Amino acid sequence: MHSQIFVNLPIADMAKSQAFFKALGYTFNPDFSNEQGAALVLGENLFAMLLVHDFFKTFTGKPVVDAKKSTEVLVCLACESREQVDALVAKAVAAGGTALREAKDHGFMYAHGFEDLDGHIWELVHMAGMPPKEQ
Repeated sequence: MHSQIFVNLPIADMAKSQAFFKALGYTFNPDFSNEQGAALVLGENLFAMLLVHDFFKTFTGKPVVDAKKSTEVLVCLACESREQVDALVAKAVAAGGTALREAKDHGFMYAHGFEDLDGHIWELVHMAGMPPKEQ
């Protein structure tokens, strides 16, 4: 079907946003990054485009949501382990983000998450199996 995904997120400050995600261990693709937008590499062919508000507005005629007051999207990333989930949340909090809530263990899935500097919600999950089938 599709070979790549680019999730576009409005941000207030490019330098602060890049520093935040670098503190979590992520990198940026310099070929698709400048002072208006930066391609945050989430995995092979997985990207979040961090776009400063004025540039983000050029892609839509609608008002841009303030993610600190409203939620438009939940970005969910699969992690390789529970430890990776916890480590990313800890790094996000240390870099100025906010933990969403306590971690939840659903048996087949372990979940936790954080809000970044602009209020965007990043859900992190480790799937240890399939959800139980309802009888």
